[in-house]
Amino acid sequence: MADTQPRPNDAVPSKERLGTRCCHCLCQTFWILLVLIITIVMLAILVLYIIITPRSFRFTLIDANLTQFDYTANNSTLYYDLVLNITAHNPNKRLKIYYDVVRAHALYRRVEFSAADVNMPWNGYLQDKKGTNFFGAVFSGQRVMGLNRDQIAEDKKDGVFPIDLKIHFTMRFRLDDFQLGHYYPRGTCELKVPLTSNNGNKVASFHPAMCEIDF
Repeated sequence: MADTQPRPNDAVPSKERLGTRCCHCLCQTFWILLVLIITIVMLAILVLYIIITPRSFRFTLIDANLTQFDYTANNSTLYYDLVLNITAHNPNKRLKIYYDVVRAHALYRRVEFSAADVNMPWNGYLQDKKGTNFFGAVFSGQRVMGLNRDQIAEDKKDGVFPIDLKIHFTMRFRLDDFQLGHYYPRGTCELKVPLTSNNGNKVASFHPAMCEIDF
């Protein structure tokens, strides 16, 4: 019985088959490299984000001096004089903070009676890394508004007024020579402000309050 001889096509791979295998290997290598590069880039971005991601700053009302808070019912006018002392703390180790605009709104029982800029040395104040700085805000004047006269009389009798502060920020972060966009956080501070008498004494002590920052 004659031996079966292998056909030429079975013994030696054709050029077409070799080309297909090479193409398959190149495609597979390309996709492996692409996935590897994407993974490395994503990990690098994640590490950079963890390292330099901005952390929310802290605003604390450390003292308040309220020398006038009188409401005249016949002309619906509130006369007020309030001075606030504030500390701002930057907890970031690598980022400085530009405070471009800090606008504070004072509210008595959820009704706004005044607004003022937080006093800073200049616009675009630059706060250093891990820095703490002292600022102030002054609300003084008069405003025609509808308030509950009896409620004000009761608060004045107690000598303590519930005053909230709503703060609007426009700020930037700085990493070395690079500035990281603009941010517009909002802050809310709930205060119990004692009235200060003419001789400078307060009916009650003021308790510092840390503002809640919606970053």
